[in-house]
Amino acid sequence: MKPADPSPAFLGVSQSATGRRWIASNSASQERLAQAMAQKLGLPEIVAGLLVSRGVTPDEASGYLEPRLKDLLPDPSCFADMDRTAELVAACVQQNRPIAIFGDYDVDGATSSALLYRFLQAVGGTARYYIPDRMTEGYGPNIAALRKLHAEGAALVLTVDCGIAAFDVLEQAAEEGIRVAVIDHHLAESRLPRAATIVNPNRTDCASGHGYLAAVGVAFMLAIAVNRDLRAAGWFADRKAPDLMGLLDIVALGTVCDVVPLVGLNRALVAQGLKVMARRQGLGLTTLSDVARVNGPPGTYHAGFLLGPRVNAGGRVGKADLGTRLLTTEDREEAVGIAMELDRLNNERKRIEANVLEEALAGVEGQDNRAVTIVAAEGWHPGVIGIVASRLKDRTGRPSLVIALDGKQGKGSGRSIRGVDLGAAVTAARQAGLLINGGGHAMAAGITIASDRLEAFSDFLEERLASPVAQARAGSGLKIDGSVAVQGISIELAETMQRAGPFGAGNPEPRIVVTDAKLVKADVVGENHVRVVLAGRTGGRATGIAFRATDGPLGGALLGNARKGGSMHLAGHLRVDHWQGAARAQFIIEDAAPVT
Repeated sequence: MKPADPSPAFLGVSQSATGRRWIASNSASQERLAQAMAQKLGLPEIVAGLLVSRGVTPDEASGYLEPRLKDLLPDPSCFADMDRTAELVAACVQQNRPIAIFGDYDVDGATSSALLYRFLQAVGGTARYYIPDRMTEGYGPNIAALRKLHAEGAALVLTVDCGIAAFDVLEQAAEEGIRVAVIDHHLAESRLPRAATIVNPNRTDCASGHGYLAAVGVAFMLAIAVNRDLRAAGWFADRKAPDLMGLLDIVALGTVCDVVPLVGLNRALVAQGLKVMARRQGLGLTTLSDVARVNGPPGTYHAGFLLGPRVNAGGRVGKADLGTRLLTTEDREEAVGIAMELDRLNNERKRIEANVLEEALAGVEGQDNRAVTIVAAEGWHPGVIGIVASRLKDRTGRPSLVIALDGKQGKGSGRSIRGVDLGAAVTAARQAGLLINGGGHAMAAGITIASDRLEAFSDFLEERLASPVAQARAGSGLKIDGSVAVQGISIELAETMQRAGPFGAGNPEPRIVVTDAKLVKADVVGENHVRVVLAGRTGGRATGIAFRATDGPLGGALLGNARKGGSMHLAGHLRVDHWQGAARAQFIIEDAAPVT
């Protein structure tokens, strides 16, 4: 087992309100490097510190702070099977042969499907999309749907964000003469399913080095490759070429929501995509942004927590294709209707999720000595188990799986912690005969399991993941990127720190500590949030909020400290909050510790 981090506790906080040790992201030598970088490049020290902690050198700093696609976009041909796939798609376009897009029902699947549909429409192709129903068809391609698409004239079926583990279905499709190209990013085995072509940066024989892409990123690379082939064939001599950059808003949405690492090409895709989103040219996303009350320039928070859950809601508790329909419609009235329906479904999803989470938390009791949390029950809605798994993971600090049982089998969804590859473990369990189906990537996985195999599956994961979970948890102290006094909190500081973004998985949002803050006021607002007013020892005032904290140790610490009139160190994230056209700095509180 990896020993506990020997680094000195930041500000002496060895056990915070949430029971964590605070640790500086940078060592003393890295701090000196950050100071030198700040002086050399004219950067604020806190920004230089962020770059150093992310392994950015002084020579790389400018490119990192301004990620550009022209610097990071690879030749699509570096992906295995990309050229052959592009040839097949381009041929269908030129010969006016219909293409069907078979997508997944989550945000990555919806955006991938919408991107390829809109691209094919723009280049003059004939395309349609098909999104399976979560409840009746399950995840991934099924033979009935493929037969239907083939019978209705599809010369080529593109499976997006799915297909890499569909061995039996694709074997049967090939036997029946149904041509399928797989566009996926989930973990692949050395043995590949039988398909016309397979583009997946996580193929064992793909040397692209872009295995961190979401499916929508892979789909975007395919669009570039097809566009290149069509241009070379003279297809655009009398046609308008498509605006590929105009599709980056939905690329950004899918990339953020699939929680893939925001590094390398992904950072550039999201950074540029958010700029496209801000121009409000895409009818569907613009309409949804208005319904979701997105204030100010869109960021990864808006994509991940306001827009994404609503796009997801159709696939979880409503009609599976609503998200894709919204992202492809050109009818304003239809867009408004779909956006409002997704908003209603998202509220319904929250209610269902709350009920399942309450029951799941009860099922967690007694599993404190387990490396992986697994809960299962009859009657749980399969559409919310992934979200509940994420909530359990956050509560327990361990990989968590939630399984909705329906008689002799169950559908499960899991979420992992950094440093523990859950997708690989699930794939291994399927190969060992413990699962009917299963796959995923490092941070998330899905399974279908026979009810009588639950115990064996749990034991398998325990044996395989006990060591990596222990190592990950041993080094799971709260990393702190810097500190500031209350009077130092400002919009300018927040905007300066945003230059190291966009933030998300793989490029975490900077976490700073507001030191020695007196809690002048603390009260409960909204859905169990704790709002505070802060005053500094030497002046200054600021506001902060701890989301969903009322019934937890953090909320209790904040409310109790405000009543006693003491001071606290507060750890969290500094953001610019746009409300009714006015911008202000807001501190999002993640943890707290009393000043000693």
